[in-house]
Amino acid sequence: MENQEITVFYKWTAKPGKLDELITIYKEVLKAMKENEPETLKMQCYISEEENAIIVHDVFKDGSALGYHLQGTAGQHFPKLSEIAKPGPFFFCGNVPEELMQAAKAMNMGAEFSTNAFGFER
Repeated sequence: MENQEITVFYKWTAKPGKLDELITIYKEVLKAMKENEPETLKMQCYISEEENAIIVHDVFKDGSALGYHLQGTAGQHFPKLSEIAKPGPFFFCGNVPEELMQAAKAMNMGAEFSTNAFGFER
């Protein structure tokens, strides 16, 4: 069976003096995803103090899990995040359903898409 996982890497660049607030919000996002999104397989945050940014790596079981996240946790936090940080770019890797691609593009967050090509996993 073909791997249906969707990996998303993205960046939020905080406004000056807002990196700590951005990190606090992402700790709330982490908690919500861990508790409410059983088909989110991974969520990892990285901090770049040099760029005043947070970089996030999410892995979703499939397009349905990504859609659930976008409509739930992401949708709830996006307005607050947008007040203190600039979104993007967002890199969606995997077989993202067309309707989710269009929704992400409409959000003007620098969404880019690529499909699985080759690789391995241990």
